[in-house]
Amino acid sequence: MNWVLTIPSPINEISDSLGPNDLPYSIPLHPNLVHLTIGLFVIAIAFDFVGAFYPLEKRVFRFLALPVTRVGFHDVGWYNILAGTIATFFTVAAGFYEMLLAVPLQGIKTVIGQNAIESMLWHAVGGVVLLLVFVGMTIWRGYQRFVWRKDMGRQVSWLYLAIGALIMLVMTVHGSIGAWLASEFGVHITAVQLLASGADLKEALP
Repeated sequence: MNWVLTIPSPINEISDSLGPNDLPYSIPLHPNLVHLTIGLFVIAIAFDFVGAFYPLEKRVFRFLALPVTRVGFHDVGWYNILAGTIATFFTVAAGFYEMLLAVPLQGIKTVIGQNAIESMLWHAVGGVVLLLVFVGMTIWRGYQRFVWRKDMGRQVSWLYLAIGALIMLVMTVHGSIGAWLASEFGVHITAVQLLASGADLKEALP
């Protein structure tokens, strides 16, 4: 006789408390935290770019009567990348939690030919890689600010800025995969899940 050991799934234990979006709360956290992460990182790199080119822009700022300094732009760059990296830990954690509860639509492929499982795997791995990259960029930025270039007007190297711009392009591709999980596979989209189950939206939605 074959004996099968059955291990209860934590997801099954909370299934009764999940809403029509397959989450125990009404609004997914991960997409909102993603936009916070993206915004902080883009602002960090953008302000460091402005600080790097400050000698060329200084006359424009004076003409516009804007009381800005080069160090002020670099301050924004530093504090935003620091905050963005901290926020990304929560972004990735929320993403993995919500991915475990995801019920994607089947029989669908994205424009690049990925199914739901492939998209989730790529998005999960990419999220962890980007988190590690953000940590590395923040450490690099901190060393430039406090050690290597602390006595220089331009706090960041051109290589740092170039890699920051490249990371923004990678984030665009990575974000597109995440967007497809919602738009194509209906992950945690209430209306899509209700339509897939045959429910009446007028009755199901508040």
